[in-house]
Amino acid sequence: MTASSFKLGPFEFKSRLFVGTGKYSDFEVMNECLAASGCQVVTVAVRRDVLRPEGGKRDKSLLDALDPHRYTILPNTAGCFTAEDAIRAARLSRELLEGLDNPGAQWVKLEVLADKRTLLPDPVGSLQATEKLVKEGFCVLVYTSDDPIMAKRLKEAGATSVMPAGSPIGSGQGVLNPNNIRIIIEYLKENDPDYPVIVDAGVGTASDVTIAMELGSDGVLLNTGIAGAADPVRMAHAMRHAVEAGRLAFMAGRIPKKLYATASSPTEGVIAPAARTH
Repeated sequence: MTASSFKLGPFEFKSRLFVGTGKYSDFEVMNECLAASGCQVVTVAVRRDVLRPEGGKRDKSLLDALDPHRYTILPNTAGCFTAEDAIRAARLSRELLEGLDNPGAQWVKLEVLADKRTLLPDPVGSLQATEKLVKEGFCVLVYTSDDPIMAKRLKEAGATSVMPAGSPIGSGQGVLNPNNIRIIIEYLKENDPDYPVIVDAGVGTASDVTIAMELGSDGVLLNTGIAGAADPVRMAHAMRHAVEAGRLAFMAGRIPKKLYATASSPTEGVIAPAARTH
């Protein structure tokens, strides 16, 4: 990757694209997409994919299908609607991954959802669960709304990374409120420029990823944008290039927006050619 690597808790990665493992037609397609995306971190829903993989219909669990030497597992508490359930799922994930000698046991992507219709985060439950899990030694990457004040409180509670939503989970609407994302990044990095902020949820296509990275986020986490595409492997390739292009554009520094045009070939300061004598 052209842009520099970054640290996230006890880990250091080159890829800034985090990819989920849900909604794929089968494990083969999933692994093709993960490889095409160039990701190093994959998220696994503890309750859905590990403890109860498709109600027991699969011959093997999701963890059996992932190459532990290629990917770092990031367990998440998807499907939890109370702080207590999310804390329980995080503890179970740590116990499970420690038994597999997997480095993913050190961290958790925390989701405490408010309701099944919107899948928006419960701010109070998220804060309570973050405080508890941090005390228990977890590196907590917490999914939250695009509220800058809540983002500050989650960081103050000890979250390793705050992950504001671009838009509702699986909606494909992209980054609906770029101003709030920009404020969150400014707030959280004001006295801590290396603090990682990762945009999570709502990404529909490559341009959404690029916009998130151009705002200054350190990474993007997505799932449905790839898994739900007509050609998921091609979309995974697109997402890979989008996160790199967006990061490089942010580092390069865009030109300011102006109301009126500015000529690409300015006339001011140009020396007029000498007058002809014949």
